[in-house]
Amino acid sequence: MDVTAAMDKMSVQQTAVGTAVCLLCDGSCSGFQPHSWRKACVTCGCSVLDHAPGNDQEDDQRMGRLLADSPYAHLTAKVKGGGGLRVYKRNRMIVTNPVVSRKDPTFNTTTYDWAPAGINQTLAMQYMELIPPTQRPVSGTPGALERRRQLLSQLPVYDQDPMKCQSLSSEEEISSMLLFVKQYKQEALGVGEVALPGEAAALRDAAVQRSAKEVKDGGNKKDVAPAVSSTNGTDESTKTEYRCTQCNQEILKEAPAVYAERAGYHGALWHPTCFVCSECGEGLADLVYFWSNQKLLCGRHYCQTVWPRCAGCDELIFCKSYHTAKDGRTRHQHHYCCWKCGQHLDTPCQHLDSAKD
Repeated sequence: MDVTAAMDKMSVQQTAVGTAVCLLCDGSCSGFQPHSWRKACVTCGCSVLDHAPGNDQEDDQRMGRLLADSPYAHLTAKVKGGGGLRVYKRNRMIVTNPVVSRKDPTFNTTTYDWAPAGINQTLAMQYMELIPPTQRPVSGTPGALERRRQLLSQLPVYDQDPMKCQSLSSEEEISSMLLFVKQYKQEALGVGEVALPGEAAALRDAAVQRSAKEVKDGGNKKDVAPAVSSTNGTDESTKTEYRCTQCNQEILKEAPAVYAERAGYHGALWHPTCFVCSECGEGLADLVYFWSNQKLLCGRHYCQTVWPRCAGCDELIFCKSYHTAKDGRTRHQHHYCCWKCGQHLDTPCQHLDSAKD
C-alpha cells in the first residue's frame, strides 16, 4: 500500500456501528456503539475488547494481512479476486472419539478453533493437554473466546494497517508507519512451531527449504527469513536434557515444545505454557510472537517499545509532538482530554472520577 492510497482510504470514516453486546455489563449494554476516536463503547464505556468480537472470517483476514509480505506468508492463502490480499490458513482441528458405554456406537466430537500447524493430531492433542482447560480454544467455550480476545489485544489491527488508524494526519506519519510495519515483518515477527525436543534440525531444514522455494518462485530474498543455525555447532538430537528458555525447567523428550525460528532452532525452546510475552505474561495467541533483545513479546508490547502509544485512542503515535503525563503515559495532543465531554485533563470535569480509563 502506498501513501497516497492510504490517505485516500483513511478519508472515509472507518468505524461502524456494531451490535456486539458487552461481556462485562450483564445485559445493560444494548450493543457496541463506537466512540469517535477512543476504542470504547459510548453506551457502557467498556473497551471494544470487552464486547463479543467479530467472526472467524474477520480474524483470518486480519491475520492474513499481518503475515502477508513476511517470511510467514506460507501460513496464508491468496484471496480469489482479492487483488493480492491474503487470508490466514488457520489450522482447525476436529477430534472424534467413540462412546463405548452405549449399545449403539456414537461419537463425541470436539472442534478446536485453532491448533498448531504442521504436526499430526496426536502431537497436537498432547500440546492441548498441556494448556490449562480454560484456555483451550474449543469452539463455543470461554477458551475460544479468550483466544479471540487475545488476538485483538496482542495484535491490534491499527498497529499494522494505516487504514484502521484515525490519528494519522499527514503523509509523513503514514510513511513512518508503513516503513515500521515493513521492518517488523522482516526483522521481528514470527510464528512459533511445535515439535518434540531434538527435532530442531528438521525444523531448520524445513525453513531452509521454504526460503529456497520462495527465491525459486520469484520471491524477494529480503522477504525470506534466514534460518538461524546452531551457535555452538552441536547436534541437538544428541542432547540428553532439554530446558525451557523461560523457566529453565526440564522439557521431557516425549513432550511437545515450542520453537521460535527468530531465536534460533538449536538454542531455545519453550514449554507450551511458557511461550508468553515477556512484558504482559500472556500466552502468545496462535503462537504469533515478536523477537526483540532476546525476548518474546506480543505485537502490542513490541510496537510500543519502538513508538509511544496513545493512552486515549490506543494507537501508536507517529507525530513528533505529543503529550507525556506525569505518570509517564503518552497521548496525542488532541486526546489529552475527557473522552466524554472533551474537557482538557488538566482541568478536572464531572466525568473523570467515573470514567473507565
